[in-house]
Amino acid sequence: MIELARVAIERARDHGLRIAVAESLTGGLLADALVSVPGASRAFSGGIVSYDTALKQSLLGVDEELLASKGPVDELVAQQMAAGARRACAVDGVPAAIGIATTGVAGPDPDPQTGQSPGTVWVGVSSPAGERSVLVACAGDRAAIRAAAVEAALIELNTELAQL
Repeated sequence: MIELARVAIERARDHGLRIAVAESLTGGLLADALVSVPGASRAFSGGIVSYDTALKQSLLGVDEELLASKGPVDELVAQQMAAGARRACAVDGVPAAIGIATTGVAGPDPDPQTGQSPGTVWVGVSSPAGERSVLVACAGDRAAIRAAAVEAALIELNTELAQL
């Protein structure tokens, strides 16, 4: 995982791009992976851990009606979280070039609002190229699901960086 983070930080730094993250089930692990790379401050702006659903709306601007109807584990929620991270982590008024978001069910219980099973994870991506999300099916216990979500987010971050 550290190698994926290193590649992302170096690519972003080399292209003068800033990265921001919004995390739910990963609880700061994605930000931790990125800041573990020496020199991360040249490319990583920061992140928001919006573990409580209400914070997804209030801090990241996720549509309140979407959250009420679909719950927090949804592809559009992930996209809006990623876009919100870009705005919320603006530096000197300039939004981050890329926002990456994680939302899902780490378990051991299903999502209380939707009944989605543990291991259901959405990774959201927002950049000047647009917004997208990727459904990731993670397996294992809570720690394994969270680690797999971080790895998936780093893969998507590198994919986006390669296209910019």
